[in-house]
Amino acid sequence: MGAEHEGVVLRATSGQYIVQVVSPLGGSAPQYRCMLRGNLKKNFTYNTSLSVARRVTRAKRPHTKDTVAIGDRVRFVASDNESGIIEEVLPRTTRFARTVDRGMEQTLITNLDILVIVFACAEPNPDPWRLDRWIVAAEYYDIEPLIIANKCDLVDNATFEEAYRPFMELGYRVIRASAQAEIGIDELRDSLKGHISAFSGPSGVGKSSLLNRVQPGLKLDTGDIGYTTFKGRHTTTVRELIPLESGGWVADTPGLRQLELLKMEREELADCFVEFRPYLEAFCKFRDCKHENEPGCNLKIAVEEGHISPRRYQSFLQMAH
Repeated sequence: MGAEHEGVVLRATSGQYIVQVVSPLGGSAPQYRCMLRGNLKKNFTYNTSLSVARRVTRAKRPHTKDTVAIGDRVRFVASDNESGIIEEVLPRTTRFARTVDRGMEQTLITNLDILVIVFACAEPNPDPWRLDRWIVAAEYYDIEPLIIANKCDLVDNATFEEAYRPFMELGYRVIRASAQAEIGIDELRDSLKGHISAFSGPSGVGKSSLLNRVQPGLKLDTGDIGYTTFKGRHTTTVRELIPLESGGWVADTPGLRQLELLKMEREELADCFVEFRPYLEAFCKFRDCKHENEPGCNLKIAVEEGHISPRRYQSFLQMAH
């Protein structure tokens, strides 16, 4: 029987998992290639009678393939040949997912502290409507959003302020950065220390380039921008949690051209817009108000009075439909 450890899942491919031992040593802690204990692959139903011994009455495979995902904390038994068996998946604090075919959910990463949302200042130009979607996703999962405005060296200060000042005024932290000019890299590196974080955002905005600057030697693949259409090519193909030398882990997720939000109730969506919250606490004229065409809607009044940005309100309506 080998030694038992607690670890973090760094990579999950074809039923095999790369697990790093949780250690103050950070990036230098040992890693093991693990398999799942067979029982973890099934959902069990047990008898409920108090008069007989507890036993399994039904066993079935779960509908999701997300029994274990990157970011999961697990207990595993290690052998001497750098392999091991995962015995237990510990409870998740957060779970970041997206909707895939037929309404099924796919877990992208678990136990996130920070969602690093990377957009560019130019090439491709920033799209505030898409940025809203990533921020809503972070708010929904109760994960801290950190906005990185990459390629700031390509624009002047006025252009940067026009694009990102509205988000800073909402209380979101925005780091002005450039992987090419090495601007904002130290601030970004310090923000990631001791946390589990994930890099997300559209393709072509420089997520991999930024990570290569944060931790030299990673040599992540980077791709060019299609300058005709300004649509980034997909350059990262595998979800992976990368140990940082300074401590903590970061995920470089595949570029997503469009973030598909999980289905949520309209009130849940409205609550993900931080500036809406004071106007949701007091009921609108109608208790079932959809905040759209109803008279006496607190949100609409707040927009008309200039307390809420009309663009952000329209962004909410687009996501609600």
